[in-house]
Amino acid sequence: MKEILHLGGGRTLDTPQTTRTAEVDTVTASTPSGPPAPRLRADAARNRAQILAAARAAFRESGTAVPLDEIARRAGVNIATLYRRFPDRDALIAQVVVDGLSLVLDTARAAAETARTDPLAAVESFLQGMIDSRELLSLPLIGGPLTKDPHARDLQQQIAVALDEVLTAGRSRRVLRGDVTAVDLIATAALICRPLPHLPPEQAATLAARHLCVFLDGLRPEHTRDLPSPPTHAEMTAHLIAEDTTAR
Repeated sequence: MKEILHLGGGRTLDTPQTTRTAEVDTVTASTPSGPPAPRLRADAARNRAQILAAARAAFRESGTAVPLDEIARRAGVNIATLYRRFPDRDALIAQVVVDGLSLVLDTARAAAETARTDPLAAVESFLQGMIDSRELLSLPLIGGPLTKDPHARDLQQQIAVALDEVLTAGRSRRVLRGDVTAVDLIATAALICRPLPHLPPEQAATLAARHLCVFLDGLRPEHTRDLPSPPTHAEMTAHLIAEDTTAR
């Protein structure tokens, strides 16, 4: 799954002929769209998690054109196992993006709950949660792949709704400035979470913490400058979805 770089492409591999075996119900795998996936036995779920972790790392380092057999090698599985879980590159990309967006949505919903009593703390918890989870995020807005999967679009909408709840609570208590939008929070999270590959991890973490404090102070209503008109959520997400080239 890509996240904001247009890094699509890559070679196409023929799917090997494999035989599916009966799997014992233990873990349910989430899928980007369509009906729920069958439950996976423990070793199958472990392989799937390893493939997704390897894909996130490979996409982050080399883009989505990285050979699928390289992802399988990193995951410690054979290529047939990868294809059994993900029939093609697009399916793997979609799952990486959906997993990242699902994590963002969980964090945004938790922030919406916190906002009922402390809206400013809710914004901080959302952004800090994104910083803490950035190694698990492979999303279009922070350099990851694009996908046209409808589940990803739905998750983006739900994230915006949850963050609007946070901001509405903050405005009603007059602890957040009125011209900040959900798009601002999403874009700020993306900027703070962008990798800084040439810095030691501790220095990168310190910078992220500093930038978070600067942003939080700028959210307070006693600001001195008005903001330019913001892009809408629809305008922003229109650029974060892979083009459908099937008709071309």
